[in-house]
Amino acid sequence: MDYLNYLIIALFLYFIIKRLLPTKGVTNITTTQLKSILQDKNKQFVDVRTPAEYKGNHIRGFKNIPLHQLEQKAEKELLKQKDVVVICQSGMRSQKASKVLKKLGYNVTNVRGGMSAWN
Repeated sequence: MDYLNYLIIALFLYFIIKRLLPTKGVTNITTTQLKSILQDKNKQFVDVRTPAEYKGNHIRGFKNIPLHQLEQKAEKELLKQKDVVVICQSGMRSQKASKVLKKLGYNVTNVRGGMSAWN
């Protein structure tokens, strides 16, 4: 019985740690680094927050594609030839978005700390 409890705890920890680790192949940058690439025409900038959050405050040049719509809208609105820079409020949703976009074949950069760190 103790073995089963240890196994359940280990699996729980594995899934928690896996969610928090950065995705392989995704570059992470700070908001300071973001400022230096905002004018780069070879990059696409995506804000994955809700439309209400985006309307309240956003960085000029970022396109709003909410996380729950990302998979269906990515193929129509994003070019695979250009890098995609993703931001959200705190960095958690953009990390999830990075995984989705990476699986779809995009070269992705995630902004750590999100809009909270930008302000």
